[in-house]
Amino acid sequence: MPNLATHLGDFQFANPLMNASGVYCYDQLQLDAMAASDAGTLTTKSATMASRLGNPEPRYAHLALGSINSMGLPNLGLPYYLDYALDFQNTHPTKPIFMSIAGLSHADNIAMAHMINDNEFNGLTELNLSCPNVPGKPQVAYDLEATATLLDDIFSFFSKPMGVKLPPYFDLAQFDEMAAILNRYPLIYVNSINSLGNGLWVNPDSDTVAIKPKGGFGGIGGDYAKPIALANVRAFAQRLKPEIQIIGTGGVKSGRDVYDLLLCGASLVQVGTALYEEGPEIFTRLNAELDQELTKKGLTELDSVIGQLKTLD
Repeated sequence: MPNLATHLGDFQFANPLMNASGVYCYDQLQLDAMAASDAGTLTTKSATMASRLGNPEPRYAHLALGSINSMGLPNLGLPYYLDYALDFQNTHPTKPIFMSIAGLSHADNIAMAHMINDNEFNGLTELNLSCPNVPGKPQVAYDLEATATLLDDIFSFFSKPMGVKLPPYFDLAQFDEMAAILNRYPLIYVNSINSLGNGLWVNPDSDTVAIKPKGGFGGIGGDYAKPIALANVRAFAQRLKPEIQIIGTGGVKSGRDVYDLLLCGASLVQVGTALYEEGPEIFTRLNAELDQELTKKGLTELDSVIGQLKTLD
């Protein structure tokens, strides 16, 4: 049987699978379902300082090859998730947990980072720089100067393991520029990608958009996102310093999808749309299918896969 264990820095995981923030992580009931699943780890919902209802319904729609959503960061507020994480690490001492934050302003992000830094949380913090679905709030990670300023300020005091969640990039120069910034900081990982921002879908029965918020514009996930996710993981794996590992996210619904993201350089893999549609039971199937992929290739551990993508030259 292949060994599916992996790591980020000093954190060890039984397998590389976890939920994408925003799916099965809103409250204790969903987080407990994730903890009881066969995922290697889990993350909380991207939290704002105070709780938010999010955008009006309908804000999620299933599409032929994935999904469109404009959730608008519905969450119960950082204190709720911080309390959950502190309790979780006491009851699951060998299973690290990720805590995601997505401040609505620079000041909010700094304040939340202080809250996490000034307590006994010993998991991984994810700074979400890439939420595309809050009206009037641009994605921080598309502003290189704002990204650098925020990371400068956070790492002037933050001393715990942290990664950043990034949007998709589409130009090689963008990969070069963002990697040059990220390489200046003691990040543990980058998470790539968030959904493809501001897509749109037409309902052919009604000639309307598929979701209500933002006039129908929303983040695209599922099969549509996989090629972009593979490219972004590969591009950052080629540019980031070795100490910064990668979580690959986008288009995962099979063990082969997991394998492909690992091959491009991911050490962990998140599942979003397929988890939303199938529920936490999906992780049992994905682990079995990943096991089959490794066995088929004659491989016994993930280190033989991660970053081993071949080119045709």
